[in-house]
Amino acid sequence: MKILKNVLPEAATIFLIFTVLCGVVYTGIVTGIAQLIFPEKANGSIIEADGKKYGCELLGQQYTDEAHMWGRIMNVDVSTYKDDSGKMLMYAAPSNLSPAGKEYEALVAERVEMLRAANPDMEETAIPVDLVTCSGSGLDPHISPAAAQYQAARIAAANDMGEDEVREIIEKCTDGRFLGLFGEETVNVLEVNLMLDGILK
Repeated sequence: MKILKNVLPEAATIFLIFTVLCGVVYTGIVTGIAQLIFPEKANGSIIEADGKKYGCELLGQQYTDEAHMWGRIMNVDVSTYKDDSGKMLMYAAPSNLSPAGKEYEALVAERVEMLRAANPDMEETAIPVDLVTCSGSGLDPHISPAAAQYQAARIAAANDMGEDEVREIIEKCTDGRFLGLFGEETVNVLEVNLMLDGILK
């Protein structure tokens, strides 16, 4: 009992010290450094224009109309969560469908059919695989340059633009490989669509 009385104050002191060090000091230093070095990324990589926030460049948004670029398949559910007024909230989650499963096969087939119908100018051109598959997170904001170019004719026609104008926008929204060596080139779908709408320049 005497040993326990001696240990408790020491344990409480150590607990408080590490709580302050790890929970306050360390967090404050890391947050401060992040705000100094890359404030935009530290604050969520939000795309903002004229004081209005349009979304995060790291999270995909679903577009299905012909005038905008389509991203990867998203796992969107509007039946799970509701706000205080009872309105359904959109929610996305990672896919757990097996690539070898019939449900996944049907999803891909449906997407292929939709893309063929929406992009008749491409005829029998092979559809880039990222347009008919879902990313691991279900929220991927990027597609490949090939997937973006596949949609250029449709987007140009729907917006009464030249294909060269659309391809120029795609080029502006294309990120190269990291250090020129690692990863693949990607196109940010949200940025392209905001440029098509004249929101971003």
